[in-house]
Amino acid sequence: MERRVLIVAGFGFRTGANVASLCTALAAAQHECAPVKALAAPLDKLTLVSELAEALGLPVIAVPPDALRVPITQTQSIASLEARQTGSVAEASALAAAGPGAQLLATRHISPDRMATCAIARSGVEGPAA
Repeated sequence: MERRVLIVAGFGFRTGANVASLCTALAAAQHECAPVKALAAPLDKLTLVSELAEALGLPVIAVPPDALRVPITQTQSIASLEARQTGSVAEASALAAAGPGAQLLATRHISPDRMATCAIARSGVEGPAA
């Protein structure tokens, strides 16, 4: 059986963020690794991420609140810790969406307007090649 690799961009962002904020954070994170195959965000933040996903032709993965607390993130944001009980919403979203055994390819990158963050994770998934 072939292994299909899932590369996911996870996002965290402030209420005032826009698609451009997400796009610039994604571009900065993706500069370091292969193109993403899906976007992920906390369940309550999917609307804006879905806009970007539609523009890019990518699926969106909703991350439940409890799943954000499971992954150990490489970076630590006081705001993320207070709001979501995780060091980085972007890293936790990417890792949770990529599945068990996921590894970060890019730690969180902050958009120039400081409204959004993006991190990228990779996981091997059993199944047909993508």
